Amino acid sequence: MFGYTGRLLRVDLTGGKVAEEPLDVEAARAYIGGSGYATWTIYREVAARVAPLSPENRLVFMTGPLTGTPYPTTARYQVCTRSPLTGLWVDASSSGVWGEDLKRAGYDGVIVQGKSPHPVFLSIDDSGAELRDAAGLWGLDTVGCVRRVRQELSDDKARVACIGPAGERQVLITSVINDEGRAAGRGGVGAVMGAKNLKAIAVRGSGQVPVADPEKLETRIKEITCELTGWRFAGLSKWGTAANMDTGWVTGLVPVQNWRKGLWKEGCLNLGGKKMAETLTESGSACVNCPVRCSRWVKVDKPGLKLEGPGPEYQTLAAFGAMLLNDDLDTVCAANDLCNRYGLDTISTGAAVAFAMEAYERGIITRGNAGFEVTWGSSEAILGLVRQIGEKRGLGEVLGLGVKRAAEHLGKGSADFAIHVKGLEVPMHDPRAFFSIAANYATGPRGADHMRGNVVAYEAAHQGSRFEDAGKALIARESQDTAAVINSLILCMFGGREMSTAKMAELLTAVTGEGFSEEEVQRAGERIVNLQRLFNLRCGATGADDRLPSRLLRPTSEGGHAGKAPDIELQLREYYEARGWSADGRPSLEKLRELGLPLNDE
Repeated sequence: MFGYTGRLLRVDLTGGKVAEEPLDVEAARAYIGGSGYATWTIYREVAARVAPLSPENRLVFMTGPLTGTPYPTTARYQVCTRSPLTGLWVDASSSGVWGEDLKRAGYDGVIVQGKSPHPVFLSIDDSGAELRDAAGLWGLDTVGCVRRVRQELSDDKARVACIGPAGERQVLITSVINDEGRAAGRGGVGAVMGAKNLKAIAVRGSGQVPVADPEKLETRIKEITCELTGWRFAGLSKWGTAANMDTGWVTGLVPVQNWRKGLWKEGCLNLGGKKMAETLTESGSACVNCPVRCSRWVKVDKPGLKLEGPGPEYQTLAAFGAMLLNDDLDTVCAANDLCNRYGLDTISTGAAVAFAMEAYERGIITRGNAGFEVTWGSSEAILGLVRQIGEKRGLGEVLGLGVKRAAEHLGKGSADFAIHVKGLEVPMHDPRAFFSIAANYATGPRGADHMRGNVVAYEAAHQGSRFEDAGKALIARESQDTAAVINSLILCMFGGREMSTAKMAELLTAVTGEGFSEEEVQRAGERIVNLQRLFNLRCGATGADDRLPSRLLRPTSEGGHAGKAPDIELQLREYYEARGWSADGRPSLEKLRELGLPLNDE
């Protein structure tokens, strides 16, 4: 095969068995790879009765046909499962080098099932795979785990994806961490790994991924490299994703004080890419084979706080900065470092801290609950709560359930400021600033989701007002379908958003030699989205869950979206119609037949 290895690893932790199985060629054609292939796998193997943290749940690590090729921005992998945070579909994406090494070791993906009776880690290399005892790894943070795994394997270049202490304790907002702070971040995938007693997966591969048409691929590589090193990416390369803090406050895109305010100019600038470059950044860093170099490496050196490591991205800067009325970069860097070490999702953790601060302000929780004052902007409160969440103790045990369950636990009206969609904390893009975000968040298969397409860029391309509701659901649908393809190829969103589906078809054809048409690629994206919808319906979700928190539907009085809020009901009607779904959000039989999807829950 071209573009694929044609092999998967099936890991049965209950029986301690590892076996190879062939990639299903027809499914790869229909679902491409990555999240798409994992959706097909999990839909077939995970019934409604299977609880997310049970041994019967599947945890799928999947690459795509572009992984391991020289095409830029393809050094990614997806972690897919039924989420313990939401009970629904989740696919979490990560970058770095881990995914490429898995592919070079000869595997398109790893399907994990069962539960080991004791902690283990999985070692994969060119010669095959084996389960090894992880008793000496259990309890280590992610940095210590990587170091110890490399020592045990006598290989300081082994790539390790692992969980930290929070994942071991099955905190519901945990991530899988690889390659120095790269995170498969959302939906609690780390908790599923912890529930299976799987501490880490180490990979080391040296093989090559064959492509069908190297010359055509090289032409496309030159084209995308020119685009990624052009003026549109200059700011991203220079300042990193933190540059969004420098500009996002203008439109009101950056959420402030748990989504209560629409403007905090000074605070956003104090947290931005320019400020970081002036005060903390040691250098830019990149995923393998990427010319953008959007990641930052930072150093903090002050009394009581010293660290050196991966710097916070935009989502983390907003979550631990503007959301908390904290404009101290050192504190954000420290919170980011703690989350990486514990294995916590920075978006959900920052949102949980914001929820706690508002609960404290309202007298719902007290100093006695946390052991310190939980006031807005307090570094002590921010870092103290992150530690409590990571260690599943004190107030952190409640916050680590996610804001939806935390509000159910606290009561007293706290659900009004628990900002989530379908149980997943909302990422740091305010839908009041760009109305197309509203339908995208409300209908996303894993909940509110900034990785289901760059709707802001789509909205700019359509040249409509960002405050109009009509037509915005169509943008959401188009961006979601395209994102499903991007997460299946797998591409970075920065590289994928520059590419039309026609170009994706050309690229896929050059790599696989299978002759994909633009229509076939578009249909694959639509098929993936609809199958994820079917999975969520199986798990109990309904159209009634396609909603936004009421706070995000109320205008603020200041900032770039002052007086504006989206009409989500209008957008949902338009979205369902465009999807070929019923008025209550179910794919029609006609649509299922058109996409070749199951007509009944099978």
